Amino acid sequence: MKKFTKYFVIILIVLLFLIQLVPVARTNPPVTSNIETPAEVKTIIKRACYDCHSSESTWPWYSKIAPSSWFVINHVNEARDEYNFSTWDKYSPEKKSEIIEEIWEEVDEGKMPLWSYVILHPEAKLSAEDKKVIYSWAKEHITHENSEENEHED
Repeated sequence: MKKFTKYFVIILIVLLFLIQLVPVARTNPPVTSNIETPAEVKTIIKRACYDCHSSESTWPWYSKIAPSSWFVINHVNEARDEYNFSTWDKYSPEKKSEIIEEIWEEVDEGKMPLWSYVILHPEAKLSAEDKKVIYSWAKEHITHENSEENEHED
């Protein structure tokens, strides 16, 4: 049994070393624009959202070590595909409204920021006050967009 355990540990170490050789791309594409928000909102979303939902990701040490690097890079790529604050100018006004509404819903339901992110980045945890600020901003923005749409329809 000791011999088996010894070989298992050696094989595991070799495998962990070999997977480090698998190339992964940690990218920060160009920022073409940024979401325009009040300063208080910007501070909150930069702290809690920008690492995944922007092209201004700060890549932590564990994003350089497989297999955690695979998870982190995949998560950031998926988040950027969902919406990217650094390419805000590419979204239509309707899409921007949808995104802002989605942001509020995800925050309100406790889905964002992800618990796995908050464990390693406790500063990203949203306080009740942070949530109120985001809610007020989202409500104002969505109401404003809806009133503009109604004006255009008349």
